[in-house]
Amino acid sequence: MSVRVQQEDFDVGAEIEALVRGNHKIGGVASFVGVVRDVAGDQPIEAMELEHYPGMTEKKLAEIEAEANQRWPLEASLIVHRTGRLAPGERIVLVVTASAHRKAALDSCAFLIDWLKTKAPFWKLEETADGGKWVDARDADDSAARRWIES
Repeated sequence: MSVRVQQEDFDVGAEIEALVRGNHKIGGVASFVGVVRDVAGDQPIEAMELEHYPGMTEKKLAEIEAEANQRWPLEASLIVHRTGRLAPGERIVLVVTASAHRKAALDSCAFLIDWLKTKAPFWKLEETADGGKWVDARDADDSAARRWIES
């Protein structure tokens, strides 16, 4: 189980390989890579600035990851989240889960993504030609997260 918050980019293939190397109990690996879009609604985005509180953020991500490991029989999990100024097309987040069976890997990966969007303490500022705008919570993200509370 691993959580990292960093400014540097990550290599998706290398991260997955390192996570699962040598563990032959793993039968399914699920992953998600979040990428900066070049538009928000109808407004072009020049960049996105991601801020966080060091220490608090890592602790909360570890709690979220621990909950996934309590809900599903995972062999391995990884959350890598970037901060700083990111341009469209750059990777923001990597979530990887591995289990003996695909359903646990897929469900836990979806859970982690949904809870990162709603519970992780990151603040996003979208930079546009008109200036910066803080990203508000989205109803769709809250709705997606609620399914894990109800299940």
